[in-house]
Amino acid sequence: MSRLGSLGARLYNGEVGYDFVGKRKIWYGLSILITITAIVGLAVRGLVMGIEFEGGAVFTTAKTGVSVAQVQEDAEKASGHDAIVQELGNGGMRIQISGLDTDTAIPVKDELAKDLGVSADDITSELVGPSWGEQIANKAWTGLAIFMVLVVVYLAIAFEWRMALAALIALVHDLTITVGVYALVGFEVTPGTVIGLLTILGYSLYDTVVVFDGLKEGSKDITKQTRWTYSEIANRSLNGTLVRSINTTVVALLPVAGLLFIGGGVLGAGMLNDISLSLFVGLAAGAYSSIFIATPLVADLKERDPQMKALKKRVLARRAAATARGENPDADGYDASGEPLDGPVGDAAPAGAVVGQPRGRSGGRGRPSGKRR
Repeated sequence: MSRLGSLGARLYNGEVGYDFVGKRKIWYGLSILITITAIVGLAVRGLVMGIEFEGGAVFTTAKTGVSVAQVQEDAEKASGHDAIVQELGNGGMRIQISGLDTDTAIPVKDELAKDLGVSADDITSELVGPSWGEQIANKAWTGLAIFMVLVVVYLAIAFEWRMALAALIALVHDLTITVGVYALVGFEVTPGTVIGLLTILGYSLYDTVVVFDGLKEGSKDITKQTRWTYSEIANRSLNGTLVRSINTTVVALLPVAGLLFIGGGVLGAGMLNDISLSLFVGLAAGAYSSIFIATPLVADLKERDPQMKALKKRVLARRAAATARGENPDADGYDASGEPLDGPVGDAAPAGAVVGQPRGRSGGRGRPSGKRR
């Protein structure tokens, strides 16, 4: 078995772990800092809306010997507006100019033909009205609202309202970061961007639900034992799916990174940037939020419950009593009264253990774990 696979098995079995939930204040602070940066970038720089949302004209030329930089300069000079120029595979140019209407597009086309040294008939023009982009945006917002409501309802029914609230906060967190990065980078927002944003919601939610499912199973009958608190069970569930989450994220990011850095950066296929940037940032943010935000939030909310508060007091009291007797309270499967702990909760390993630190093997009261003598 590979080292990563071996580590995954040990994490799943509770032999090692990392205290994600116990250090949640660090992750909360980091997330708040990233979110504030994204919001400031959005407020200061704003989003660069594509022609589909602002309206304008798209000119496609035949093959020319003029560079992209020169074509962009000529287009901006002829129109008086910012222009986006992309070189096509056949050697032609795609010139996108926002803010043009029917009356101004024709003179700009003629001026471009003169500057590029081609016939006006060799340049095709297409006008895009802002109403079309507005319809897309409205439908996207409607779809997003419906999606959020259905997610909250489903999670509240399948799990509980605390998990639904934590998942919703994680989704908003992912969207805010992705939109903020778009503003900071200055990429255009196009229908492809909207598609990418809606796609990452499903991925982020999937990763979170997997952890929640393990947490639901692990916390079954949690109040019937006095070995672990809810936060510690949540941390164990998170560690059990950690390697799976990392593997899934890496596999998903590799092709998206190819589109963004090779397709959009090296090869200059700028249209790939529309969807690839939102996917890349969103997938990374989704994996981060499912590990560092969603589950710690559930633990925070759950620990406010009176039953969980009482459980925590019993757990701490049991550990204090065991320590006073010189025993290791987490060494075997027996509770404070000497009764064996059954089920997934009783078998849980120390949730705050550091990766690489094996679970204790001492026999507690001198008895080996297993059948009671």
